Amino acid sequence: MDESQFKALRELEKDSTLSQRDLSKRVGLSVGRVNYIIKALLDKGFIKAQRFKNSKNKIGYMYILTPQGISERLIQTQAFLSRKTEEYEKLGTEIEKLREETNKG
Repeated sequence: MDESQFKALRELEKDSTLSQRDLSKRVGLSVGRVNYIIKALLDKGFIKAQRFKNSKNKIGYMYILTPQGISERLIQTQAFLSRKTEEYEKLGTEIEKLREETNKG
């Protein structure tokens, strides 16, 4: 799962009634890319789509995370947190080295 799929999954878990246009705004991707991501998440079984009528008398979809989708989101969240923690620690080390270099001069 790539980062854009992960972001979409997180947003859909928060609000399953998001349109693809609204989801694209939240994750900062084009509507076309979001459509591709939704199809991939459906194919993988991470979400399911249910039709409903929205307030504008149009048929819309609810994208509901499946148990498999919830499990995958948790796995991806742990991996994301691990990567970001490692990046944070490396950055802290780099900052400390730069401080030491500037104090020597």
